Amino acid sequence: MERREWISLKAIEVRVLDNDIEKAMRILKKKIQNDGLFKRLKLKKNYEKPSECKRRKQRESLRRQRIAASKSRFR
Repeated sequence: MERREWISLKAIEVRVLDNDIEKAMRILKKKIQNDGLFKRLKLKKNYEKPSECKRRKQRESLRRQRIAASKSRFR
């Protein structure tokens, strides 16, 4: 049985103003980091055992829950 993960592709657009390429590159890098592309590329670079994948996803879930809980405390 084959497991497919559907990845939605979205365009990342950066406008270059006044020929300031360095600033545009910084903005592009920040957008790519926020999108999680670097993280996905790093994970796909090497094989990850299913048990490690499960543990990593659980750790990420707990981290998101902690962040959401801390944000809700300050509101």
